Amino acid sequence: MAQSSIYIHPTAEVSPEAYVGAGTRIWRHAHIREHAHIGETCNIGKGVYIDVHVHIGSHVKIQNNASIFEGVTLEDGVFVGPHVCFTNDLAPRAITPTGKLKSADDWEITPTLVKYGASIGAGAVIVCGITIGEFALVGAGSVVTRDVTPHALVFGNPARQHGYVCRCARRLTNIRQFEDSIAGWCEFCGQDFHIELHT
Repeated sequence: MAQSSIYIHPTAEVSPEAYVGAGTRIWRHAHIREHAHIGETCNIGKGVYIDVHVHIGSHVKIQNNASIFEGVTLEDGVFVGPHVCFTNDLAPRAITPTGKLKSADDWEITPTLVKYGASIGAGAVIVCGITIGEFALVGAGSVVTRDVTPHALVFGNPARQHGYVCRCARRLTNIRQFEDSIAGWCEFCGQDFHIELHT
């Protein structure tokens, strides 16, 4: 772990083999597994589970009871709402075709990437194997099954796109759409924007 500016609640379980960056705060009953990497000045809420080899950037906020399983990468500035669940297995079974309990060698992890500044609302389920683009916003309770474009607003089950959001997370209304980009300005913060529509 990094230096002493880290706060870990006495009830949190943090593996000595995990890396936790300076200024990060880990709250009660959180569980951080071995070889997880958490960057600087993150906030890890009550009851959060961070699995082995998960990589979390800096300035990330993970709210209470979120579950982040192996294969997930959260870039800097990502927000994960309470009770969000990331999956990592596209063909989940407890047993093999012969009826034996599966071991770690009997299944394949499918990675998921959440890019810089994206936000995931409370209770969303993120099905593995996708990329959520920069500053995208996933609505509460959504089930995300495919890639999300940068700055896209998606919600529903399955999640569908319902517009775009600014870096300030407000819905964009004054937009011009081109073949591979959008442009305009945000009524809320006044920022001009030009967004390339690639994941």
